[in-house]
Amino acid sequence: MTLQQSRPWRGILVATALPLRADLSVDYDRYAEHCAWLVENGCDGVVPNGSLGEYQVLTPEERAEVVKTAVAAIGGARVMPGVAAYGSAEARRWAEQAAEAGCAAVMLLPPNAYRADERSVLAHYAEVARAGLPVVAYNNPVDTKVDLVPELLARLHGEGHIHGVKEFSGDVRRAYRIAELAPDLDLLIGADDVLLELAVAGAKGWVAGYPNALPRASAELYRAATAGDLATALPLYRQLHPLLRWDSRVEFVQAIKLSMDVVGRYGGPVRPPRAALPPEQEAAVRAATEKAVAAGLA
Repeated sequence: MTLQQSRPWRGILVATALPLRADLSVDYDRYAEHCAWLVENGCDGVVPNGSLGEYQVLTPEERAEVVKTAVAAIGGARVMPGVAAYGSAEARRWAEQAAEAGCAAVMLLPPNAYRADERSVLAHYAEVARAGLPVVAYNNPVDTKVDLVPELLARLHGEGHIHGVKEFSGDVRRAYRIAELAPDLDLLIGADDVLLELAVAGAKGWVAGYPNALPRASAELYRAATAGDLATALPLYRQLHPLLRWDSRVEFVQAIKLSMDVVGRYGGPVRPPRAALPPEQEAAVRAATEKAVAAGLA
């Protein structure tokens, strides 16, 4: 077994946007094609049912079908579904569904129904780990109000509950503290606009947003950055950063879907309570995407 097979979250796993029809139903055929297209264009796998996939507004039937569709499109070895839920029992059931579908790992937010304390966080990850798949933690203190600080991550890893972490705090200093406290815990880039900083700090993967629209340029950037090829990575990072920074904004789903539309893919609408971008934001995203296209990055 290769290291990538034993740690299938390494490399570029795209947190996939979910194509919705005009009536807001899920277009599974288009989603399957999108997953395959991402892999064909340099990405390593996909993360269905993340925040970018609008999992919070899917029915249970839709959520399960999204995972099955991704596995059928690219094989389960490189599909790492998000299994976040309000309750630990429900999150474990989603992890079990992922295992049944053939996935090799899952990604899990901390409890997000309330500001959980450390005991609750430990119990939550322990429960989901019992489903039998490796768990990658997702630290998003902005949205969940629960911060998986390096000391807590080290404890979760030491007790065998997690194998990696998608780091979305934006605090790149944490990379070095995590490496000190838990050297075998894989750090994954969690926010597109700190990609270069975390790659240089030793990240082993990227749970990515903007490759939904620009996979080839994004893959070139990631691989140059992780190889330490700053002569290639830094100019490309500067070119892409006006788009990458949208991944850390409230409107990231709408922005990425709009960029997909602009480059000739299908982004499509979002489900409420998300609303379409206001005109000034739409103009900014459209202009930045068109500039990237003109630069040959699409």
